[in-house]
Amino acid sequence: MDILDKQLKLPFSNRKVSIKYALIHCTYWLLITGFFIFEKKYLIHKASMPYFVACVSVRIILLIVIAYLNLQYFLPKYLLKKQYLAYFALVILSVAGYLVVQSLFDFYLYGYVVGPMRNSHLMEALSYNFFSTLWYLGLMLALKLSLDWYGQQLTIQKITVEKLNAEVDFLRAQVNPHFLFNVLNNLYALTLKKSELAPDVVLKLSEMMEYMLYDSTDEKVLLEKEVIYLNNYIELERLRFDGQVTIALNIHHELKGHKIAPLLLLPLVENAFKHGLSKQTENNWLTVDIKMEKSTLKINIENAKPTSAISKSKGGIGLNNLRKRLELLYPSKHQLELEDKKNSFMAKLVIEL
Repeated sequence: MDILDKQLKLPFSNRKVSIKYALIHCTYWLLITGFFIFEKKYLIHKASMPYFVACVSVRIILLIVIAYLNLQYFLPKYLLKKQYLAYFALVILSVAGYLVVQSLFDFYLYGYVVGPMRNSHLMEALSYNFFSTLWYLGLMLALKLSLDWYGQQLTIQKITVEKLNAEVDFLRAQVNPHFLFNVLNNLYALTLKKSELAPDVVLKLSEMMEYMLYDSTDEKVLLEKEVIYLNNYIELERLRFDGQVTIALNIHHELKGHKIAPLLLLPLVENAFKHGLSKQTENNWLTVDIKMEKSTLKINIENAKPTSAISKSKGGIGLNNLRKRLELLYPSKHQLELEDKKNSFMAKLVIEL
């Protein structure tokens, strides 16, 4: 934990505040004290150093007392509980008490010590102190509300991030069973045919599971690893189709050095196989183009459209999951477009990494 976030117990109170909170308040009162020192420095020559110190000290101490009475007692006990009449009555009483003490002191100081000023008027002192007190109390209240608002925003931001991370983890966890369901179906079909390709499928599946277990749990993975994982899946599917489909994976730029959230590319290719290639018997093909332009990843996936295809939905669990993850992981930094052409389906994904 940051040292500035450590808690300090307030004197005469059971409340605790952070060191950061205490430092901000100390800085505020040092600035106010500095202002009074600058404003009243003429008293050193007009009266004497003890009267100058007394003038600044009395004013600061009184302001601190009524400020923290307001912040620590009146505000939480009355205002926040919507007891407005009691709150404003207590504030007025505290300000009145300040005015009496400070104005009597000022009347004595300026009327009888700093001379000749025996024509000093008590009402002038009261008026000056009344408005200056309201000003400093307003500043203190604004400071507290600002700090409270900032603290609430940090808390809300932390909760939001934790919620988003939990949702992303949940969505990512759904990818594995969805993927396994598809692959096991493929493996089951091969074993029914007693195909010699079944061992190769198991080997590819083992390699992919290793990636899913040890790499895909990270927040970001190397883009090149994600593409290798995608290629393994394509090769696995190629085995199932036994050369009856033309598949091309084209990588147009160097991918090293870039990172991406894991398992974002697979759903698009899965969708192409599930809703396109697996339902087409002739002229079956799939093209996957991956491009990097500076820090922007562009992926185009196009596959043959089944001759008897009827447009139903824009994907199942995989694509719905993908949309949600993109919204959480890359808000306002991605575009996902699905296009139903005359003879093909196309998916375009752009992500600012």
